[in-house]
Amino acid sequence: MNLPKDSSQFHCGEHVKYIFIMSTTIQISDEMRSQLNGLKLFGRETYNDVLERILEDMQELNEKTKNEIVQAIKEIESGHYKTHEEVRKELGF
Repeated sequence: MNLPKDSSQFHCGEHVKYIFIMSTTIQISDEMRSQLNGLKLFGRETYNDVLERILEDMQELNEKTKNEIVQAIKEIESGHYKTHEEVRKELGF
């Protein structure tokens, strides 16, 4: 059986299953390619894997940042904050 290059196979009992992975081509600058290469955890890591890690990190950071903003608003609303003037006096400016 001739399968496209973007397919994977795995064995399930006596049967072999095939998974077809769709892919596309994107254009990036040489500089971007160099930066992506620098982010690889190992030499054969794909650009797709590098980009997935970056996007996952961004999503986690965004959720963390959202939670911190909600907490900060609660602190301000409850009066738990210092003005710039108060901080300047404490630090001796």
